[in-house]
Amino acid sequence: MKKTLALVAGLSLLAIPAFAQKGGEQPRPGEAGSRNMRVAAHIPLEGALEVADIEIEQELSRPYVYVPIRVKDAGFYIIDIKDLSKPKIIYRWTIESPELHRGSALGPAYLKHKGRYYFAESFQFNADGPDGDLGMIIFDVTGLPDTSKIKEVARVRFPRSKGGFHEIFAYKHSTGAPLIFTDVSGMPRQNIYDLEKLLSGAPDFGLVGFVPNPTATDTLTGRGYHDSYVGFDPASQQDRFYGAGGGGFHIYDVTDVKAPKLVKSIVGVAGMTGGHTFTPTPDGRYAVAESEYQYAPLRILDLNPPVPAGTDPQRASMASSRPIGAYTARWQGLPHNHEVRWPYVFVSHYEEGIQVFNMMDPTNPYTVAYYDHYDGPIAIGAMGGGVGNGSFGVDVRNADGLIVSSDLTTGFWAFYMEGFSGWNGNQWGVPNNSSAQDWDKGPDGVRKVPKVSLK
Repeated sequence: MKKTLALVAGLSLLAIPAFAQKGGEQPRPGEAGSRNMRVAAHIPLEGALEVADIEIEQELSRPYVYVPIRVKDAGFYIIDIKDLSKPKIIYRWTIESPELHRGSALGPAYLKHKGRYYFAESFQFNADGPDGDLGMIIFDVTGLPDTSKIKEVARVRFPRSKGGFHEIFAYKHSTGAPLIFTDVSGMPRQNIYDLEKLLSGAPDFGLVGFVPNPTATDTLTGRGYHDSYVGFDPASQQDRFYGAGGGGFHIYDVTDVKAPKLVKSIVGVAGMTGGHTFTPTPDGRYAVAESEYQYAPLRILDLNPPVPAGTDPQRASMASSRPIGAYTARWQGLPHNHEVRWPYVFVSHYEEGIQVFNMMDPTNPYTVAYYDHYDGPIAIGAMGGGVGNGSFGVDVRNADGLIVSSDLTTGFWAFYMEGFSGWNGNQWGVPNNSSAQDWDKGPDGVRKVPKVSLK
């Protein structure tokens, strides 16, 4: 009984913006933001119902945003935001013979290696059609804004399990290796690709390892994993993989990418039969977890909860599966993808647009800003579900705090939040690590061990 009351108590603290209390009515874009959110740019994208996630480059000298085109005419947009008052689409790429490709393009990522810039996008095409084994395509985009210099450099295929890759995550490993982690359709694993090896023509497109899923295939998505996050953990000096998928959430030590080691599995979380997204705080103490279905709030998990001495080891291992907090902007809605910039969490909340909450006290998260750029109607999902419309993806540029969002109906948006002019974790007393990679210096907190002469 005490466990039930604790969870209910946590859910009772969910932050509810004022507009969400109006019997389902929603204001139109331009009239839907909190006073501390300012629209910086907007482009109504053609065929916006087909866009997906969003990725922004982190260097101010490269003001480029990538938005995948999800289903029809699968491909991507590149948007130039050098002048935020006049954002413009400078490039649109579409897969050849798009009418024959049934499936989607979804996951964007960018990497920098040896002074060159690359954009990677994942694809999931039906196994019985063209490119059924295509997982991702990588482009050299170093020459932007001159789009004539964009060059496709690799098509990564995985014939062992057709259906492609759903999501990808780019990571600068503590060894300096530029890695791409990908889920694999129909298999309980995440593949690990080394961009340098891939570009040099290594076997299997530079596949250097994989992360298994110890709890088999996710019954919600048909994949072993859905999303992943990879970050450096200064306390353990480990590169850690955080995977959401079959059975729940799994953390692996991937310092040695050829031999990942399971650190912890978090399964049996209330109401979460499978994992969609799993994002830790920079210090690795807490994580924001999502299981994508209507009415499901984001759960906040304590990854290292205090356990009384003498506690049974099995009970101790289950302690993280009890959420210590939860968040949703509207109980009928669905928070989707999110970016953690401690203590803030930026959420693409589908019909509620962009929501920002503070989790300084993870047991009591509360809304600090929002902008509802979806103009309705509600409960009519673009992706077949009741609430699958509105803000699909979100990203944050750490250098100046610019927030970008992709909306399935109204297109591309960019915002500034008052008081948030950039993010550096060290200023908050945490490692300066987030989904935004430092491609030049690598992750924060790596102890440099002096080389010992063997002479």
